[in-house]
Amino acid sequence: MSNIKLIIEERASNIGNFMVGRLLPFREKRMVGPFAFIDHMGPVCLSDHENLDVPPHPHIGLSTLTYLFEGSIMHKDSLANEVEIKPGQVNWMTAGKGIVHSERTPAYLRDSDKMLHGLQIWVALPKEIEEMEPEFFHVESTAIPAWESDGVSFKLIAGAAFGKESPVPVYSPLYFLELKTKERKTVKIGEDLFGESGLYILEGAIESEGFTYEPKQLLVAKDSKLCEFVMQENTTVYIFGGTPLPEERFIYWNFVASSKDIIEQAKTKWLEQSFEKVPGETDFVPLPEQGSSIKN
Repeated sequence: MSNIKLIIEERASNIGNFMVGRLLPFREKRMVGPFAFIDHMGPVCLSDHENLDVPPHPHIGLSTLTYLFEGSIMHKDSLANEVEIKPGQVNWMTAGKGIVHSERTPAYLRDSDKMLHGLQIWVALPKEIEEMEPEFFHVESTAIPAWESDGVSFKLIAGAAFGKESPVPVYSPLYFLELKTKERKTVKIGEDLFGESGLYILEGAIESEGFTYEPKQLLVAKDSKLCEFVMQENTTVYIFGGTPLPEERFIYWNFVASSKDIIEQAKTKWLEQSFEKVPGETDFVPLPEQGSSIKN
């Protein structure tokens, strides 16, 4: 989906303990730990003649994490995986030196009304393995660690935190957590986190230092940890972060790399259509205009 989504780069505000933007990356903060990109899809209602159809497109140098709240996506890739992604499951695709995938509405839903709502996330790979062989893992919702503490429900979708570890096979120290509460609660979890921390508000609101933050706002902690905040009633937030990668990362389209040369090689490879193909797929997403810049 990332190939048809706009990366919003509006200027961040500095409020209290946080830098505040809409989506990652924004100008003042290109990455949080190893997290390079967050896209909030929907919620959108698709009618019986509207479907998600993202043709084959490539990735390098990252792992993608797809996590749905509503709806369903059929994932197909150049490793010959064909998996339906449903709400609460984790689709974890590691591109490494290169992978191609498509994302479409499953056949059995294409002639009916349906919802689509979820998050798609990019996690940059450490430099020493950014050109590893591609891999794919699909984790059922029942395998995700979940627990409750003082009226707040937690899920550890990926990574390690709170003495727990998700079965999603990450490649650097990180965490991606879901927190939900029905009642107003004060959350103190700074000592359980590490590295850099960010927070995305899905629904409800949080309060910190007299400021209130609402849905679709992304907060990046200035002191590297989200130490304490208040979740209002019926609030869901996602906390993500970890140890920053030591090298700069460059982003062009769906390519993430520590070197512009690696990105240029991937651009040429896609133009020549020499990436591995997705079985059963014949169309593809063209490379953006060559005038597009590499972002850092």
